Amino acid sequence: MARAALRPLTTFRLRTAKTAAPEAEPAEPDKAQRGRRTGSARKARKAERAAEAEAARTEHRALPFPLRLLAMLVAFTFMVAFAVVLARITLEPSPASTALVHSNLRPGDSLRAYLDQPALRDAVKQIGGNVLLGVPFGVLVPVVAPRARGLMRVLLLTATVMLLVEFAQGALVTGRAFDIDDVILNTTGALIGYLLLGRRVSRAVHARRQRV
Repeated sequence: MARAALRPLTTFRLRTAKTAAPEAEPAEPDKAQRGRRTGSARKARKAERAAEAEAARTEHRALPFPLRLLAMLVAFTFMVAFAVVLARITLEPSPASTALVHSNLRPGDSLRAYLDQPALRDAVKQIGGNVLLGVPFGVLVPVVAPRARGLMRVLLLTATVMLLVEFAQGALVTGRAFDIDDVILNTTGALIGYLLLGRRVSRAVHARRQRV
């Protein structure tokens, strides 16, 4: 009787194990599917990176060395000519203006004086002339000096040169005075020249290597 009573319990355990076993099987296809998705995502990312690197190399490809050298020589020639013109404009004595000029260390004072002039043409001449005087810096400096490329470097170099010019005017030239507003306007002109043309020309002449 004891043996007969144990038989149904054993049968129940075997059936329970057999029915519970298939529940663990569906986990394997999920792992395989996830592995396929991960592999395809990695391949897609690699292909995307390769395409971006190829596009960057094509976009930033440098000019041939002879053309690059010619562009630098032309830019250097224009830079020298511009330096001569700048010296004649800013460092030429003007004895007749001795009583009319005065140093300005406060930004905005000269700009207000320019705008308060009765004739609009005189204001445009003063402000526009100082802005145009800085444009060649933004165009030529990135080509002549590849290490000076970049917006902040061009602006700092322009501001330094114009500060030296203004100091020379105030200390050495008769009828000239130091004006901080002229430095601001010249630097603004360099900014405009760099954004409009200098950045594109420097990228064409001196292409940067792209890291892959």
